[in-house]
This record gives sequence, C-alpha cells and structure tokens, in this order.
Amino acid sequence: MKKYVFDACALIALFNDEEGADVIEQLLAEAADSRCSIAMNKFNLLEIYYGYLIANGEDFADNILSMIKDSSITISDQFTDELMREAGKTKRTYRRMSLADSMAVAQAVVDSATIVTADHHELDIVDETGIIDFLWFR
Repeated sequence: MKKYVFDACALIALFNDEEGADVIEQLLAEAADSRCSIAMNKFNLLEIYYGYLIANGEDFADNILSMIKDSSITISDQFTDELMREAGKTKRTYRRMSLADSMAVAQAVVDSATIVTADHHELDIVDETGIIDFLWFR
C-alpha cells in the first residue's frame, strides 16, 4: 500500500480551496477506501492549528482540528528517538529549513513514505537528493 506524509501546506491548500486542492481530496478519498495511507506528524498539525487560530480565531481553528482528526489521516503523536534524530539531521543539513518542514521530511524518511507538499521554497533541495519521494501538488 502506498504511504504518504502530508506537509501542513497540503491541508491548508484543501481548506483554502487553493490550486492543488483536488489532488489532496483525491488522496483523502483513496485513504478512506484503504487504497493508501496518509500520516501527518502532530508538529505539522500544530502548524495548521496555529495558522487558523491567528487568522480566524479559536472556534474556527478547533473546527479545522476536528475535521482533520475525523479524516482518514493518521496523526502521529509519537516523538520517537528515531524521528527526533532524523529531524535533527535534516535540520542540520538544511539549516534554513523550518523545524516543521524538517519534521515532515523526517516522518517521511522514518515511514518510508512519499511527502505531499507544495513547499518548493524549502523542499526542492531535499527532492534533488532523492532520499525520499515527493508528490508535488502544484
């Protein structure tokens, strides 16, 4: 079964009906039908919650959080030593990368999964290495 890790921008694109939202909808439908699995690290979930909390208030952010938790996405709240070390190595290698993006990359490495993102600014350089697969939705 194909495994995916969502970067925060994947769900932000979906909720804001941005370009590429249709790709995210399709992946979520496939996960709901058990044709693939989707994971997201809780650290990246925090990124989404915080953004909506600031922009739209607590009730809106809580509703977004509930929708994500009720979806077919598995939220990984395990901050294992393996994940911590992988995120640390990623951040060391790509110093300008945000800590949240280093967590998404680390989650994809640990899970042997494809990362789903549109964050070319920070992640193109990782894609060039070939250490993990990327699904660019725009």
